[in-house]
Amino acid sequence: MLNRMEMLRIFCIAAESASFREAATRLSASPQTVTRAIKELEQLVGEPLFHRSTRQVQITAYGEQLATQARETLGSFDQLFQRHARRGQDGMAGRVGITAPRSIGRRYVLPLLAELQREHPEIVLDMRLSDQMTDSVDEQIDIGVRMGFIRDRRYIARATARVPLYVVGSPELLERVGAPEDIEALNRVPTTALIDGNTGRLWPWTFAEGRQMQPQRAAFTTDDQECECAAVLAGTGFGQLPSYLVTPHIRSGQLVRVLNDNESPAWEMFAYRPQRGPVSPRVRLVFDRLVERLSDPAWVPLEP
Repeated sequence: MLNRMEMLRIFCIAAESASFREAATRLSASPQTVTRAIKELEQLVGEPLFHRSTRQVQITAYGEQLATQARETLGSFDQLFQRHARRGQDGMAGRVGITAPRSIGRRYVLPLLAELQREHPEIVLDMRLSDQMTDSVDEQIDIGVRMGFIRDRRYIARATARVPLYVVGSPELLERVGAPEDIEALNRVPTTALIDGNTGRLWPWTFAEGRQMQPQRAAFTTDDQECECAAVLAGTGFGQLPSYLVTPHIRSGQLVRVLNDNESPAWEMFAYRPQRGPVSPRVRLVFDRLVERLSDPAWVPLEP
């Protein structure tokens, strides 16, 4: 017994042919196969589909209606598989999960993803912003962007830039409390502080020669670097922030660098992806474009 989809295919060809023999020739099948398919379909629908005579067969009015519906159904069915076949051929259609720190993600990753989506609308982008290292398997992450370092051998990491950390304050703050002359002087002026989402503690400030300082007079505390930058711009306190956040404000004169001789060694920004199985073309495309753009000083301003 033929399946129903195959019966509909044979019926549509028969409806367009002068005889079942002609339909069989077009289908590269026997006339008996065509006759049997039509009979089985007529039994299923409970209506005659053709008027038969010794000379010819002629489709019935009900058969015409069914043929129209069958062509639409078969067309949709074929398009479905053609669409999936195209996806399988180029590998561009489907989901790509990306994670990045909130400030980097909003400013530099999101515009790039929007550009990629315009070029490849079949790619579905799923972006998660978090300042914590995300487990790629649990969160279904294909690509990540991070600051600092990565030692987990489950990941392939590509360094994209070295990011300086600057201690900055607004001109109004400097006029009010003066510029700190050394690291210890930071304990006598208002500062901002960033909470480490992994520990709930304040991030220490780092300086040259491995020196660190825990802010003791934090006038403003937050878990979001962009929020901290806004507080520094408002004159709330001095802050130690990555250059990609403050460089435009230093260039415009809204912020001033201090303690230049004690600046922290630059942190590394990198893109990473899990080291598991074959990499789809869409993941490779997004990963390579991220590495390219995040390595471009014109895309990520790092120096005042």
